Parts: sequence; C-alpha cells; structure tokens
Amino acid sequence: MKLVLPKQHGAWAMLLIPFLLSAFIGNASILHIPLFLGWLLLYLSTYPLLMAIKKKKPSLHWKWFFYYAFPALLFLIIVLYYHFPLFYFGVSLIPFFLINIYFARQKNERALLNDISAIIVFCIAGLASYHVGVEGIDRTAWLLFMFNFLFFVGSTFYVKTMIREKNNRKYLFISWGYHIIAVVGMLFINPLLIIAFIPSLFRAFYFYGKSLSIMKLGIYEIINSALFFFTILLVFLK
Repeated sequence: MKLVLPKQHGAWAMLLIPFLLSAFIGNASILHIPLFLGWLLLYLSTYPLLMAIKKKKPSLHWKWFFYYAFPALLFLIIVLYYHFPLFYFGVSLIPFFLINIYFARQKNERALLNDISAIIVFCIAGLASYHVGVEGIDRTAWLLFMFNFLFFVGSTFYVKTMIREKNNRKYLFISWGYHIIAVVGMLFINPLLIIAFIPSLFRAFYFYGKSLSIMKLGIYEIINSALFFFTILLVFLK
C-alpha cells in the first residue's frame, strides 16, 4: 500500500528545525519524543485532509487522514496528560489551519498568505516544544520564533522567484530587499546571527536567473537550512 505523503518537500525543514532548535536550546526531555511523533503524524494528516476537502479521491484521502490522525491523537494525549498547557498551543493553530483550508478550497495553495500561515504554524510548534522543556515562554523562545519565521519566509520568497515568479521583477526586488533587511537586522540583535542569514542572502542574488532543476534547488535549500540550524544552535548554546 503506497503511503500518501505531502508533496511540499521544503516543508520538512519547517517541520523539523523550529521543533528541534527549541528542544535543544530549551530543555530536551522524554516528553519531546511523543510530542514530536504526534506533531509529525498531525502534519502528515493535514495533506490527505486538504486533498479530501479539494475532492481529489476523497475516500482514499479520508482513509489516510484517519490513519495519521488517530495515532497522532494518542501521542499528543500522552503529552497533554503530563503537560496540559500544550492544549492552548493546539488551539492557537486553528485559525491558521482554517486559512490553509480556505486556500485549498480555492485551489490556490501557492498563495503567499497561505505559505506564511503555514510557517507560523511550524513556528508555534517550536514554541510548544520549548514550553514542554522549560515550562514557560521567555525571550529566548520568542527570538527562536522570530528567527525561524524570518528564515522560512525568506526561503518562500526565494523559491517563488526561482519557479512561479521568476519573471516577476517586482517580486524579485521584494525578495532581495527582504534578505538584505534580515541580515542588517541581525546586527542589532547579535552580529553572530548574520552567519545564519548570509547564505540565504547570497543564494537569493547568485542563483537568480540560473537554470536549476527542482532537485538541485531542493538540495541547496537543505544545505542552507542545515547551516541556519547549526548556526542558531551554536549562537544560543555557546
């Protein structure tokens, strides 16, 4: 039986990085294991759910939604039993998921607002991961939220200028301006953080206009995401 998996490969970095950064920089605990498994399965369940809403093979996709959602619920109940405040993070995801449902029904999942909504969801998962370890949300948690958000919004702009908006000069200048502002902004927080955003700035300028296959584009983004992850980790754990 063939697995039904999300086709947005870039979302895997968004799924992992905010969660893992918050776990490692916060206080990793045994509860992060069921929390991560629940979060992973919950993410996997959203793809067949949105496909079912779009009425693409609804019977197949509803089936896979329950295959993922039921064990996700079991894992998350375990975490809720020991750490009930996680419930409020789950509630906070609902408005953003409704935005995803709206764009799925409109068959416009590539809309920028939809992408930003999804990024916020992944960043909130990072906050939840931090809260489970530290039992609170402090300045560090919000900084991680901000850095993750800035990084992945930049990735969204970049990928759009390389594929769907590659002939849109206005979109290109917005992307370049965004990456420059992100790097300069890091000067006022911690100059070392520039290292985490410089590769994004470089590839936004250097690769634009070059003919890259989807596979190469994805590989470069994996490398860039890894550089971001380890730089943020080193800055906070030094």
